[in-house]
Amino acid sequence: MPGYLCLENGLTFQGEVHMSGEGPALGEIVFFTGMTGYQEVLTDPSYKDQIVVFTYPLIGQYGINDDDSESMKPQVKGVIMLQAPDVYSHYHANSSLKDYLVKWEIPHMTGVDTRQVVKSIRQGGSQNACISHTSVMPSKDHLTGQIGRVAAQSLQRQGSGNTHIAVIDFGVKKSIVNSLLKLGCSVTVVPFHQLDQLDHLEYDGMVLSNGPGDPKEMTDLLTVLKEKILEVPTLGICLGHQLIALALGGNTEKLLFGHRGANHPVIDGETGKVFITSQNHNYVVEPASLAGTELYPRFRNVNDGSLEGLQHRTKPIVSVQFHPEARPGPEDASWIFEQFHQSITKSGREKIYA
Repeated sequence: MPGYLCLENGLTFQGEVHMSGEGPALGEIVFFTGMTGYQEVLTDPSYKDQIVVFTYPLIGQYGINDDDSESMKPQVKGVIMLQAPDVYSHYHANSSLKDYLVKWEIPHMTGVDTRQVVKSIRQGGSQNACISHTSVMPSKDHLTGQIGRVAAQSLQRQGSGNTHIAVIDFGVKKSIVNSLLKLGCSVTVVPFHQLDQLDHLEYDGMVLSNGPGDPKEMTDLLTVLKEKILEVPTLGICLGHQLIALALGGNTEKLLFGHRGANHPVIDGETGKVFITSQNHNYVVEPASLAGTELYPRFRNVNDGSLEGLQHRTKPIVSVQFHPEARPGPEDASWIFEQFHQSITKSGREKIYA
């Protein structure tokens, strides 16, 4: 059925709309530049309640399978594509992308000039949008509010390794947990709203996960997070990186249109090496805000110079704005997990006990 993508800046794009209800699908519009990895993007909790524009012209050619999802279901509010074929081709797939979106009642559009949409976002910055059968943009009253968070509702322990990692779940991707399990760790996923449960766990290190939204929405957790971060080796990923900065005295700001895609070059200030990373974030840490803290910039984005990661001066605390687990994207940064694991297992490291 013909329909519209309406942007907050007044631009309207026409295409074929597929949605189960009559009401518009509202959310912040963002884009992803990768050629593949659409299943991982759709199920990544960091994209919770957002409308995702895929810039590659053909999305869905290898279908959907049972293994590549980063959470139990799609997290996006809507999907914009130029083309999405009905026929897919991959030995591992069991569904087309279109059927998958229909099954989960995710509004989506095809026939849209997605690269022109992205040009508009780059020029005007992040903004709200809607997918609708009409070309009328809802009032701003319908477009405000915090992004919902996805987190486990109870403690979940996986693996049987001797090194026990507590993963604080702000919307954790399955691949982060799997990366730790592959290193021989055991992992307990702790929902962000149950941080008090850390007092009853014996753990050797902590990971603050990715997640959606503005990190400053989580300021009520910063006091507890600071206490826990300083107790054990800690790795922060994406939102977790931003929360480490806030908890230890830094500040964050919003980018014009964010970094999203699987080809962002990052340089390590300690080694001088450049590697390609997968990224998905709207917010960054302000470098100037680190003055007077024990954190210093370690990683930088080669394209725009923005801060991509932090190192603590005296404690085994590292944070990265990019996604070392990739999925989708290159695995150039997977060594981050290995370095974190080594900071825990090196001789002389003591465990913490309840």
